[in-house]
Amino acid sequence: MSADSATKNRPMNPDANQSLDRTLECAIVVSWPDLTHGAQTGLIHVEYGFAPTGTLDYLKVWSSIARGHRLLACECWTSANTFHSAGVRFDNGYESEGLAHILEFVMQHQNSFVLPPNLGRQGLLQISTPTAEKS
Repeated sequence: MSADSATKNRPMNPDANQSLDRTLECAIVVSWPDLTHGAQTGLIHVEYGFAPTGTLDYLKVWSSIARGHRLLACECWTSANTFHSAGVRFDNGYESEGLAHILEFVMQHQNSFVLPPNLGRQGLLQISTPTAEKS
């Protein structure tokens, strides 16, 4: 099942109060082939930062298919400034329509998810190669 068909067949339920971390992990697992360019193993890092209001300001997805080497796959910002535009932007040859839709949904409806505590620093998720059970 492709990432696009998986997101189309399973509508997101913003009333479920699922944790943001779990939602992001699922989005990465479903989009795994797009983020690893077909590599058998890898590690995906999801970095996020908070705005002064306590809401998410941005998400960045980094792909690491070679130990010690990361590439920015995409970033998603809630607002624009002189350095970036609002919304999802892919980089370094990465592209995933399904992941873009999920990230846009999450950022627009983040009050529907259980956000991690804002500890005054960036948040980080590390997602390793999914097993057959996860994907």
